[in-house]
Amino acid sequence: MDNPLHYLQLALNEARKSPPKPTNYCVGALLLDTSTATPTIVTTGYTLECPGNTHAEQCCFIKLAAKHNLPEERVGEVLPEEGCVLFTTMEPCAYRASGNITCVERILRCGRIKTVVSGVREPDTFVEGNNGRSILEKAGVKCIYVRGLEEEILEVAKAGHVQQNDEMK
Repeated sequence: MDNPLHYLQLALNEARKSPPKPTNYCVGALLLDTSTATPTIVTTGYTLECPGNTHAEQCCFIKLAAKHNLPEERVGEVLPEEGCVLFTTMEPCAYRASGNITCVERILRCGRIKTVVSGVREPDTFVEGNNGRSILEKAGVKCIYVRGLEEEILEVAKAGHVQQNDEMK
């Protein structure tokens, strides 16, 4: 994983495909296999790519499971035992109001992702104080923030949000 900014940019390209809505963030993600000499993208995903109220990380798992004809909860079986890195434009969620299991729970259930690379923390717009990073770190998952794309990531993430001027707040 020589250039994490490169892979984060690829995740941002995925985020741009997400349909903008006022009730979610447009997030992109990808799973990278770094266990070989040449890192390989295993799968990609973006918010609402799959049916339902799906997050980018969730879409990665759904697509990979479908490719291997497995239920999503067994997706870890087809990932490398070492060297699987999740890149996501925004820190994985630790709370979902929709009733879906969180992206943090999906990552931990997978069992093979030992590193998560994010571009920004989740803003407090929908859930205040997302603690996804701390939950992952307590479970032994290394969490890294890569600087350099924060403004662009947040601009894409909030594409469907209604902007209020200072007088209306």
